[in-house]
This record gives sequence, structure tokens and C-alpha cells, in this order.
Amino acid sequence: MADEIKPEILAPAGDADCFLAALAAGANGIYLGLKNFSARMQARNFGLGELARLVELAHQNNCRVYVAMNNLLRQAELEPAYRLARRLATLVEPDGLIIQDLAMLDLARQAQFTGSIALSTLANVSDPAGLAQARILGADRVIAPRELSIDELRQMGQACPAGLELECFVHGALCYCVSGRCYWSSYMGGKSGLRGRCVQPCRRLYGRKRRGKGSQKPGERHFSCQDLELLPVVRKLLSIPNLVSWKIEGRKKGPHYVYHAVTAYRILRDEGEDAQKRKMAQEILQMALGRPGVRARFLPQKKYQPMAPAGQTSSGLLAGKTNIRQDGKCVIRPHLELLPRDYLRIGVEDEKWHSTLPVSRRTPRGADLLLNLPKHKTPPSGTSVYLIDRREPGLARLLAQWQARLDRIPEAPVRPVESRPVLPAGAKTDFRVNMRVAASLIRPAPREFACVWLTARTAEISRTYYARVYFWLAPAIWPDESSATQRLISRLWQGGARQFVCNAPWQRGFFPEKLPGDAKLVAGPFCNIANSLAVAELQKLGFIAAYVSPELTERDFLALPKSSPLPLGVVLSGNWPVGISRFGLLGLDAGEVFSSPRGENFWSLNRAGLTWIFPGWQLDLSSRRRELEQAGYSFFGVMEEKGTPAEKSRPGLFNWDGALL
Repeated sequence: MADEIKPEILAPAGDADCFLAALAAGANGIYLGLKNFSARMQARNFGLGELARLVELAHQNNCRVYVAMNNLLRQAELEPAYRLARRLATLVEPDGLIIQDLAMLDLARQAQFTGSIALSTLANVSDPAGLAQARILGADRVIAPRELSIDELRQMGQACPAGLELECFVHGALCYCVSGRCYWSSYMGGKSGLRGRCVQPCRRLYGRKRRGKGSQKPGERHFSCQDLELLPVVRKLLSIPNLVSWKIEGRKKGPHYVYHAVTAYRILRDEGEDAQKRKMAQEILQMALGRPGVRARFLPQKKYQPMAPAGQTSSGLLAGKTNIRQDGKCVIRPHLELLPRDYLRIGVEDEKWHSTLPVSRRTPRGADLLLNLPKHKTPPSGTSVYLIDRREPGLARLLAQWQARLDRIPEAPVRPVESRPVLPAGAKTDFRVNMRVAASLIRPAPREFACVWLTARTAEISRTYYARVYFWLAPAIWPDESSATQRLISRLWQGGARQFVCNAPWQRGFFPEKLPGDAKLVAGPFCNIANSLAVAELQKLGFIAAYVSPELTERDFLALPKSSPLPLGVVLSGNWPVGISRFGLLGLDAGEVFSSPRGENFWSLNRAGLTWIFPGWQLDLSSRRRELEQAGYSFFGVMEEKGTPAEKSRPGLFNWDGALL
């Protein structure tokens, strides 16, 4: 077709071997992270000197390199992030940055970075109305959420303003929760997914609660997703306007995965009209050792649920099952030949015997392989063993050839950065509106303002209330919902409503370009605001105040108001979700209490096409209100849900007394 775009195949790289594997496989682009400010901090990642040489090698081979600085940034991290961006601009010269935090838009400009800026899925640009706002703030590319169908991707592509590109994932791990809308790992212990530290609580076992009894044992993996795999249908993307990049997830995977995944998608993109080539690509992809593949919501007429509660959701290819011999030694008889330096996973992460280890010798299919495990890590017979990485001799030789080419490139010295970023000055505030938001209008407490979540039911509210209510937009609005949302907001606006809380910066696109003087747009808590530069970007869009992220620690909370250019607020108490999903539930009912192996209780509800997962205890910073007011916070919010299970076994301080890792 004449209007088809040949998208780049964008490969992940968590270390130098993966980078070289991507080049060897013919990737057009490689994305990676640094030792700091990356949303995959558990990958090995790169130092600047090493990266400069790799970027030069990539450019010699017509391959672009994108650096992920897609962390949520605390106020104290603005200056270090600026210095890193400045070093990237002067020493490394990558082709682009991938960012989540709005502050990086300004920091990149101040650092004189001249490459492209892509908004990560963590930034949650999820509807066509927001694309123009992304461009206004300086983004050159938007990475689409993984929950979109091909029809929704087409809507996004058609809505891209001049100068804005679209990128989408075609392969790799899926999260149950919407990217940028998951606080599960952070809420349970400060390891924030928005800061690259997620410990994947969604992949644990969860059991249903019974009245008067404990959880069912052993429970199931109700929220653990299989991998996205669009290989059989990926060519349908070729006709989508402005979609310029097919992205493969996997910065924590090995070079074997990178090489085979890139090769398979490159073959299908270039030669996919040939049935024999399509079959070849599928066979190559099976060698990438991922989880079982699903299409998620990609085909609108076939909406696959990516979870398999009773099935395999551990990464890797099933290699065999353990057998405990009479002498107590653990062996497997693999279903396939194993090679020296292949890497095995025994069990899954939340099992006490879980471990990984290399294969020490070639083992033919069906032969016994002794697993040298510590006694306390000995698994029971029948435990699954997965092949998660391998080093075939052919690939090892190929990587050695690329390594030799890299070795000929000298390493440039890393020089200190003398300049500092310009940060906003604080501003006085006269915004003092306390909000209580619920699914329907309720009588607020004294000195509180009534608020309601914007849903189809909102149309039933009498017009007499429009001017007295704050309408809260959903944390994620999808392309299929965008037109209906626009009509509802327009109806409210025409009826005199002027007070709205947007839960993504890009939702500004639902409102008139030029706001009247009586309009009050507030950035909601799901905007994930944690620093003053991000607040300044909101101010450019016309927001008059902003909630800060509830993830923050005491120090972060108290340091922020003095440098904020807008009035700031805090969700003081109520039902804060650990995560929000578009995938629904399998094996659990909305409102039903379920629990983790540690006895932590959770429950869920459905609202406006989203599944909200709540902990069994509420967020409660009420005892810290005076400290927050003294620090400069001028307004507070309460999030209220009916039918909340009563549990007071845990304090609701989130990360206040802890660390935000």
C-alpha cells in the first residue's frame, strides 16, 4: 500500500551484550536505561562512557539509540537529572529521550538536548484529545498504552498533530495495571513502579476470602499476565498513520531473547507477505523464551484476557520438572537439549525455593541434569523448571565479532557539568478548596466541596448543581471513550460547570483552548506530580492548582510547596487504589475480598470501564494535616467509596514514614 509506513524495529537493551545482539539482528532502534533515572532499575543498565561508544557503533550501522530517563522525579533529584541530561547531550548524543515526568521536558530543554522526546507509557497519554497537549509541551513522540485495540491505535495515529509520532509495543511482558496507574509495589513497601523498582506483587498468589475462614490455599495468580505477542497480526499496523515504531519489551531479558525477537519482527515487517517467511518468523520467535503469548485487546472483536490464573505466567520456556532422587539430590530430565551457560529458573519468584542457575554441561533431551541447589532451596518433585536464557555457540561468535568492532572505538572522558538548572520560585496561594469525591453526589462535611467521578451517570445530576461541583475525570480515558467523554464535558460546560479535576495532564485537551476566567482546572493526584518543574509544566497548560502524588515520603511532601509555582493539595484520606486496570477480573468478583499469602486483604470495583484494586485498609494522613499546612499545602482531598471492607490492621501512611525507592 502506498500509504504504509515502514516502522522501526525498536529493541530493548539492559546490558552491552543485549545492545550488540540488537545490532546483529538488524534493529533500527535500541532503547536502554542508565544507572539512574530509569524505569527498569533492576536491569544492569549503562554508564555514560560505555554508552557513548555503543551509540557511536549504532550510528555507524544506521541504528538509532533512545535513552530512558522515565522515572518519577523527586524535588531533590531535579539537579542531578539535569546534569545527567547535559552529559547525554554533550558526550553521548543519543537520538532521543524517553520520559515520564513532566519535569524532564524542561530539564532536557535547559540541558540543550537536541534529540527527540518521547512520552513513556508511564505518562499515560491514553486518548486522542491529549495528543495536542503533549505536542504543546514539546513531546515529539508518544508511546501508546498496551491496552489499546488496533482501531484505537488508528484513532490515535489519525489524531497526531504535525510533528508528533506514535510508537506502540508489539511484544513482551504485560502489566495487569495500566502503566502509570500502578502503586501496588510502592504502597506495599516503597518500591515504586513509577521509579523502576517494582517487585511485581501482581504476579503473586491471591486467594478468595470466606466468611469465618482464611484464604483458600494455594490461591491463584489472578493478576499475572502472559506476554503480548502480535507477530501473527502485526502487519495490520502498517497502514496506521504516524505509527513509526514497533517496540519490543524486555530490558531485563538476555541477548538470546533480543536477537530472536528482533529477527522475527524484522522478517515479518519486511517479508511478511510470504507465507513461508511468516512461518519462519514464528519459529524464530518461539526461540525467544518468553511467556505464552496473547493479543490482549489488540483485535476489538476478540478481546483476550491476558491473565491465566491457573496456568504459566512465569517467563521462560518450560524445560522440564524436578525429581528428587532417593539420595536427596534434585534432577530434571529436560524436554529439549540444554547447552553450557544456558540459564534456568526453578519455580517462580514468590516460592521459597525459587532460584536461577547456569547449566554447567551439555545435556541431551531426556538425560538427567543435576541441579546444584542449596539444601534450603530444594524444591518439591514436580516443580517447573524454565529455560530463561541461552548462549548458542553461533550467537556467541556473532556477539564476539560485534564486540571486536566496539573495542576499536575509544572511550571519551566524562567531564563534570558546571551549570545548574533554573527552577521555579514558590508562589502565594489563594486556592483553599477541600474536596470529597465519590461515585455519586453526597453531602460533604463542613468546609468541604462536593465532588463526583465523571461517568455516564453524571448526566443525571441536576443542572442546578453544575456550578457547585468539582467533576473528577477518570485516571485513564481510552480512545473508544474519548468522544463520549467530550460530549459529556461539553454538556456540563454549556450548563455552567467550570470546575474539573483532570487525572492526566493530557485531559486538558477536553476543554476549550482558551479558558474563561471562571474556569478552574485542577491537576488530580493521578497526574503523579512530585516536583516543582512538573507543576510549572501544568501551569503552562492552564491548570490553577495541583494535587501531589500520594507516593511521596514525609521529606518529599514537606519540601515541595516552597518551590511550587501553583497551589498544592494532598489526598489526605480515603480509598487510594493500589492499581487500576482495563483487563477486568478472572476468578474473582467485584467487591469480593481476596488476600495475599501474607494475609494482606484487597478488594475491587468496576467504574467506567476500569477495574480498581484497593487495599483492605484506607490511606490516612489526617494526623499529618497540620504539618502539611505549615509546609504550604492549601487544599486537601478525601476519596470515598461505598462498601469498603473494614480493616484497621495496618496504618494508612503509604510512604510517609518510609523511603521512596
